[in-house]
Amino acid sequence: MWEKVWNHEKIAYGGDYNPEQWPEETWEEDMRLLKLAHIDTLTLNVFSWAALQPSEEEYCFEKLDKIMELAKKHHMKVCLATSTSAHPAWMARKYPEVLRTDFTGIKRKFGARHNSCPNSLVYRKYSVQLAEKLAERYKDYDNLMAWHISNEYGGECYCDNCEKAFRVWLKKRYKTLDELNRAWNTAFWGHTFYDWEEIVLPDKRTEHRDEEQTAAQTISIDYRRFNSDSIMECFCLEYEAVKKYTPDIPVTTNLMGSYKPLDYQKWGKCMDFVSWDNYPSNEDSFSKTALNHDLMRGVGGGKPFILMEQTPSQQNWQAFNALKRPGVMRLWSYQAVAHGSDAVLFFQMKRSVGSCEKYHGAVISHAGHENTRVFREVTELGAELEQLGGEILGSVGTAKTAIMFDWENWWAVEYSAGPSVSLKYHDEIMRYYTALHTQNIPVDLVGEEDDLSGYQLVIAPVLYMTKPGVDERIREFVKKGGTFVTTFFSGYVDENDLVVIGGYPGRLRDILGVWVEETDALPDDRNNSFVYGGQKYDAKLLCDIMHLEGAKALAEYQEDFYAGTPVVTCNSFGEGKAYYVGTRSEEAFYSRLVKELCESQQIEAAAETPYGVEAVERFRDQEHYLFLLNHNEKTEKISISRACTDLLTGTSYQEGQELELSKKGVAILKWIEE
Repeated sequence: MWEKVWNHEKIAYGGDYNPEQWPEETWEEDMRLLKLAHIDTLTLNVFSWAALQPSEEEYCFEKLDKIMELAKKHHMKVCLATSTSAHPAWMARKYPEVLRTDFTGIKRKFGARHNSCPNSLVYRKYSVQLAEKLAERYKDYDNLMAWHISNEYGGECYCDNCEKAFRVWLKKRYKTLDELNRAWNTAFWGHTFYDWEEIVLPDKRTEHRDEEQTAAQTISIDYRRFNSDSIMECFCLEYEAVKKYTPDIPVTTNLMGSYKPLDYQKWGKCMDFVSWDNYPSNEDSFSKTALNHDLMRGVGGGKPFILMEQTPSQQNWQAFNALKRPGVMRLWSYQAVAHGSDAVLFFQMKRSVGSCEKYHGAVISHAGHENTRVFREVTELGAELEQLGGEILGSVGTAKTAIMFDWENWWAVEYSAGPSVSLKYHDEIMRYYTALHTQNIPVDLVGEEDDLSGYQLVIAPVLYMTKPGVDERIREFVKKGGTFVTTFFSGYVDENDLVVIGGYPGRLRDILGVWVEETDALPDDRNNSFVYGGQKYDAKLLCDIMHLEGAKALAEYQEDFYAGTPVVTCNSFGEGKAYYVGTRSEEAFYSRLVKELCESQQIEAAAETPYGVEAVERFRDQEHYLFLLNHNEKTEKISISRACTDLLTGTSYQEGQELELSKKGVAILKWIEE
């Protein structure tokens, strides 16, 4: 049975509104413009802590009361933020321990945001207190549809609070110093600890040459884990505070896609629903944006998510802040919906007059009226979403293909001292995801702990850290007929970044049927090559030199002293197959490989389309929705495979008819499954 993310009759439309930054006499005109644009949802109170609590003992809610009444009067749904992402100046002055210390050991002063130490008891006390007071005050508003805790959690702190809390965290994880010394391999370089108080933070003053290079990988990985957990605890404390008064109102915070510092696989389990902010760079491919949508859906357990922020026109922090060309805002909004969003929300409703975001895009520009291109486009999209009504809400995808994405593995790969500074975990994920996505194969992004039984094809690029239970789940998946693919630099270490002795790929060796003896690291300007299926492809970055232990070679290196040795292999294991790709290759190879694997498992594309036309499916009971998204600069034609209706135009199509999709155009086709 399908379920909606929150209590809304349609795809929510709106976003961040900050009337506290403007004279009250302007509010009614704002409401007129927002209603004209079909805005129905406002995210309020994101950065108001200083106004709500002007001193330690004083709270002032009068202005927020007026804003909440304004929203209610104009029939606006409210996603109410707790304002705790930027503490007030008085707090930093009276309690300087609330301020963060950066990676170099420099203590911050008041300013910016993400500047509160997550392990400061002062910060935790007052942030939770504010969240509770907000929930108690506004619990009876019938237009309160969700809580928005803090805002874009992120960053790290290296202060004394964190050092003390890190020791407590380590005691819970390792129980004894003997076990910690074993897991951290402290015999290396004489790092042995004899007392918990001897443990210090891994930063520029201790283990690190820079933020990515560390002499003690396990210590640095554990600090990443600890930092993510510490910040998540702050979220959970506020979550509990608002739930005390509003147990039926769902709670979220806005995540940031493939954001490296925080382990969103853990975070997703603590949130009532996942929401995230989509700000692709000007150079990002549409596949990269799609991956982030799918990743956010994945950390939320496969349920619909919320697009909490995007810009209606341009960003303010890129080197070159290009405008979204006509039609792109609409296209990218529907791309989010296609991949699982039940909302289209913006930052921001109205441009501020000062500070660093004054030139960030908004529904209401500095001109202050409706006669702008951006406002017209926002209004047109709003009208379409009203027309769609309750269609699509709560629908989900049904992918048979999954890619494993794990944050702890990400940290371990990029902290590794070798084999190549050019090895980036996210890049390798993108290569396989892009090959699937551009062929319209539905993909789920799953964690290492997730159930694999519903999939037919699972791909785990650079599965370097094989944590307890992961190899068992993969082994069982393949035995029962699944197809598994992994790559170079996989299976090397355990959860403590200690090498699994006995030969690479460690715990995956029997599944893959290969032994990797050595790995050659190639400079960026050098390639080897291999022939696969009669076609020659590049071998780049890393070249595993392996021996077959039951697997069959599908391709061999063509050059250097390891010419003639396997590079791509397949091992029959139980009723399934396990593939090993021992090098990085090129786009054409990945496209061919995944196409063949999907065909062998009878995994079908959502639709056959020209390159650049994205096809994505959502399902709700017997209702089937197919999104066609034209990212190209020209009109494309798509052959319709079955009778359906375009929900945006009302046009009906029969099987075999041709649909013309204009540049940056969108179609949402619906039919009923029998």
